[in-house]
Amino acid sequence: MPSPVEFADAHRTRFESELSDLLRIPSISTLPDHRDDTRRAAHWLAEYLRSMDLPVVELIETAGYPLIYAEWLGAPGRPTLLGYGHYDVQPVDPSVSQSQLKFRKFKEQHPAW
Repeated sequence: MPSPVEFADAHRTRFESELSDLLRIPSISTLPDHRDDTRRAAHWLAEYLRSMDLPVVELIETAGYPLIYAEWLGAPGRPTLLGYGHYDVQPVDPSVSQSQLKFRKFKEQHPAW
């Protein structure tokens, strides 16, 4: 069985492609014109988690944007891992085109990717 790092390296191209798909959604939650995009990002993420065969994936409606809850309890007696993150993004700096900004900047700041 490969280590987590070996697995990530072996599937790097796919993971980068999937991350790029999510990052292309302009989910700018602070701009009303992108309300639907932000909701689309939530649905994309929920579907992605379902594609990983997680037995429980819920999109929980709120007064604002939906929360996404997922769980896999397939290792009784093992430690619990809790992940937390945001699927919305900050407004783009108008001096830089959106196509240049998101993933390029991420890759520069995280050379392991």
